Amino acid sequence: MNKKDLSEADIKEKFITPAVTKAGWDEQTQLGREIFFTDGRIYVKGKMTARGKRKFADYILFYKPNVPIAIIEAKDNNHSVKAGIQQALGYSNTLDIPFVFSSNGDGFYFHDKTVTSGNIETELSNDEFPSPEQLWEKYKKYKGIEDKEVESVISTDYFSDGSGRSPRYYQQIAINRTIEAVAKKQGRILLVMATGTGKTYTAFQIIYRLWKSGAKKRILFLADRTSLIDQTARGDFRHFKDAMTIIKHKQIDTAYNVYLALYQGLSDSKTDDAYKQFSPEFFDLIVVDECHRGSAKEDSKWREILDYFKTATHLGMTATPKETNETSNIEYFGEPVYTYSLRQGIDDGFLAPYKVIKVTLDIDAEGWRPPKDFLDKYGNPVEDRIYNRTDFDKNIVVDERRELVAKKITEFLKGNDRFAKTIVFCIDIEHAEGMRTALANANADLVAQNNKYVMQITGDNEEGKRELDSFINPSERYPVIATTSKLMTTGVDAQTCKLIVLDSNIGSPTEFKQIIGRGTRINEEYGKTYFTIMDFRNVTNLFADPNFDGDPVMIKDVTEDDDISGTDDETTDEPIVDVVDGGDVEFPPEYPTVTGGGFIVAEPNPREKIRVNGVEVRIVNERVQYLGADGRIITESLKDYTKKNVIEKYATLETFLNSWKNADKKKAIVEALEQQGIFFEALKEEIGRDFDPFDLICHVAFEAKPLTRKERANNVKKRNYFTKYGEKAQSVIKSLLDKYADDDLLTIESLDVLKLDPLNKLGSPLEIINAFGGKENYIQALKELENELYKVA
Repeated sequence: MNKKDLSEADIKEKFITPAVTKAGWDEQTQLGREIFFTDGRIYVKGKMTARGKRKFADYILFYKPNVPIAIIEAKDNNHSVKAGIQQALGYSNTLDIPFVFSSNGDGFYFHDKTVTSGNIETELSNDEFPSPEQLWEKYKKYKGIEDKEVESVISTDYFSDGSGRSPRYYQQIAINRTIEAVAKKQGRILLVMATGTGKTYTAFQIIYRLWKSGAKKRILFLADRTSLIDQTARGDFRHFKDAMTIIKHKQIDTAYNVYLALYQGLSDSKTDDAYKQFSPEFFDLIVVDECHRGSAKEDSKWREILDYFKTATHLGMTATPKETNETSNIEYFGEPVYTYSLRQGIDDGFLAPYKVIKVTLDIDAEGWRPPKDFLDKYGNPVEDRIYNRTDFDKNIVVDERRELVAKKITEFLKGNDRFAKTIVFCIDIEHAEGMRTALANANADLVAQNNKYVMQITGDNEEGKRELDSFINPSERYPVIATTSKLMTTGVDAQTCKLIVLDSNIGSPTEFKQIIGRGTRINEEYGKTYFTIMDFRNVTNLFADPNFDGDPVMIKDVTEDDDISGTDDETTDEPIVDVVDGGDVEFPPEYPTVTGGGFIVAEPNPREKIRVNGVEVRIVNERVQYLGADGRIITESLKDYTKKNVIEKYATLETFLNSWKNADKKKAIVEALEQQGIFFEALKEEIGRDFDPFDLICHVAFEAKPLTRKERANNVKKRNYFTKYGEKAQSVIKSLLDKYADDDLLTIESLDVLKLDPLNKLGSPLEIINAFGGKENYIQALKELENELYKVA
């Protein structure tokens, strides 16, 4: 047997696995082979999505389940023993694993991250692979685990319900690091995990392991919204069974181990604080969900609860740590023990990517000044000043503005999916109420079928709040559109939300990221793989914040005449490169007021809004933003950008016409232009969807009059050139002309068109081709047809 002839799989089976098991590693419980630890990023191309490649490790060695300590990258024997070490080091950094090995079957190359002096890398024979105990001792020293009590806590098993579910790699890191910090008596701990990455499941596993190990006997899970507590209790925390209770109506029972509570259920400035019914030493651990909010403020009532239970370990969990002059999570909890960002979640394929549509209204951009002696809807004079974006729907209500916003939302949904779950974020409760009316009128046909098609879901609206569970339940069709102010900005697990509308003046990056988090969940079973943000208030300018860590896959500005119903179809056909292996991705053809156990928002001392109508409101801004071929955002006029790029390749119209005429397949020219950065779908949106790529280029780059596909097809039919063919072949050419008029030239260039309507009604692809005397003759006939189509050019 020659090792050089063996595959990598053979090398693993015959040499690496035997060496590892000989060292004492249990193949069933400690040896993980070909472990995928990401899902593969979701790439978006028009409405199509495709998964990139998943990352996987050849071997991960676990001292105990979910406690990984070593990684091995295998290569075949045509590589050196150290050939896989850099790849393995990259994976080890991601997975937080200190012992890194590479092997080609001859032995092992060992990189030891725990070494602080001497050789950090050594070569080992197959007989020298370290045992579990050897690496565990080094691991404990590396992690500062100095006594048996601490070791007992960090080696306590995870919860398993027998379903095979286990933490994702980043949850595993977050849990293990937190357990280590608690075991080492760290008093305050911060975990930062992007919305949609399973903070509650992570919290459950942390609490379960600390409780089972005896390190923490009484635990309080604190949140500030009823929906968060209810979701938590019904979700993973249900496994605590009789050991868990929810504190309601300030009724305290000290017989439980795990307590779920609202801040406002424990504290009330009007009555005695219920939390004081517990002794200050009652709780060992307090987990603060969404700790970026009130708990971080020194003078908040909520902070008093944490100060009262100061002997407990305080664990803060958030997607958006808040750092302002008045509030600091890090000042209170310390630096995060682990951070898993929005960008990481999207790259790993655990979170959905998103597109952005920016809609600019003229009165927002330019402001609106009432004409002299202008009266509001009630006959009162309107103060003479310039009203701008921050005024609309807060100080002054312009009926026409709300109607136009509702019209554009409806236009988008009609062009994509009218039953796509949609959240419309508004200025306040009154605005949410008004937008519900405007959207109901814009979608009267569907509201007539079911009046829950659009609903106001705000803290003061009991009927709407009752429908919140139905909105976030993927199997429930209604409500489809939810208008809200603050209630749904956080803690709402809307797995199938495909459209987020921003019509609120959001200046806080923290709140912006929380709102984006409503759309980042993935639910492939229900077709949710990406989502769209429609921005009416320039909120997405917050992408420019240097701390923002998740970029959109597309940004598009629209004008008054732009039909956004087809925005989701836009694609450039430019190859998309996978972040894992560099290969091309293949596609298939603010004012919180606490009340009564809920959380509502109201303005302090709200004043009556001015209500006006009769104001002309238009959409402005003719500039388009796209990600160009070089990865940069294009911000110039789409026509100017296209002309510049075309002329770089074809200096004159004659040059372009000659290239087009002589091309065996016009698709090759279109693809070459797309690779150069020409956005044909966007041009169709701006100039007209009835023109094919040829006419778009002639018109935009060389100012020639364009003909629609239908006009070109009719010109060919008038010339009747195809009478030289047999009867069946003539029928095929006429059907190809109809298909071209309906779809595009690129459709008829593919042989697949023979399987599509109306061609498939004329016979099988083979029968159609035989009508021309074979494939060569069919292709020649197609070229003649193309020449006829562009004859008048």
